[in-house]
Amino acid sequence: MIKTRNRLLADRVIKGLESRNMCGYYAETKEDALKKALELIPEGSTIGWGGSVSVSEIGLRDAVLNGNYTVYNRDNCSTPEEKRELEIKTFGCDYFLCSTNAMTEDGILVNIDGNSNRVAAIAYGPKNVVMIVGMNKIAKDVDSALSRARNIAAPTNAQRFPLDTPCKINGSCANCKNRDTICCEFLITRYSRHSNRFHIILVNEELGF
Repeated sequence: MIKTRNRLLADRVIKGLESRNMCGYYAETKEDALKKALELIPEGSTIGWGGSVSVSEIGLRDAVLNGNYTVYNRDNCSTPEEKRELEIKTFGCDYFLCSTNAMTEDGILVNIDGNSNRVAAIAYGPKNVVMIVGMNKIAKDVDSALSRARNIAAPTNAQRFPLDTPCKINGSCANCKNRDTICCEFLITRYSRHSNRFHIILVNEELGF
């Protein structure tokens, strides 16, 4: 039943994205999502990412690393300086791969970031942004999307890192000003001035968090 509901909802989300000058696609499975993503990215393209569980879960990260692309792989950096240099380089890439922390039913993207390189690249820089979005990330409206990003995505994401934040301990946002906070920047994307820059693949599976 939930799969059918998601399929019907995805149609509405895609229409909302199109009204915001963004491209939306629907994939029933992870495998379908990977196939669609690779169709969108020509061989020889430069590719970067800002850290995304969803991108890895569908196999896209491994596919581009093993494909005919120039990949700016921040995950292989050995020092903070090297990582920053590569992240700056990523701003000029052809395709930026990521997900979104939440998305409204009418196609507004909501993202929270700590280091801020991911939201910066979503907002400006890379020629194209390819987002892999599980249907579990769809929220009713902007308030609901912000709540999801702060109380589900951020506390879950914090568990991956050696951070000292209230949300890691308590499981929900405390609106902290801790130096370890991963909620430094909030980005709401309601429209794209550049046609066909955003390519958002909705996947009828639970991806990321």
